[in-house]
Amino acid sequence: MTDLLDALLHAVAYALVGGVMLVVAYYVLDLATPGHLGTHLRGVDENGNESVHAHSKGAGLVTSAWLASNAAVLFTAIWTNGETSLGSALVWTVAFGAVGIALNTVMFFAVEAITPGDLRQIVTAPGPVRPLAQVAAAVALSVGAIVCASIA
Repeated sequence: MTDLLDALLHAVAYALVGGVMLVVAYYVLDLATPGHLGTHLRGVDENGNESVHAHSKGAGLVTSAWLASNAAVLFTAIWTNGETSLGSALVWTVAFGAVGIALNTVMFFAVEAITPGDLRQIVTAPGPVRPLAQVAAAVALSVGAIVCASIA
């Protein structure tokens, strides 16, 4: 019974730390994009009204890839360090989670620097997903894969 309670405690601790790290990742992306990311995702027009024509599918794609990338890093950090003490594993999780967020941010701005146009505007523009937003999403997933490989 003690093993079960310990496992449940660990699961709650990992879920809380992972959840906080994903919220941080979301807000970092929010800071990197113009306006409020939530309004682009919900589809709020310039008058403050929700509209299916105002939502940004590109913002949805990039945000989804960004969060999946960072979740994969957190998962890998937990998976590879779960046998160590809870405190040590949580430190690894936070450390590599922060690295994943930082590297995703750096690569987001690197993509913007090496491609024509304003990536931040393109990602958040209402309407269909534009190819540059697809590239930004792919880069986010690639960064996550690379960080996961460095952990494992």
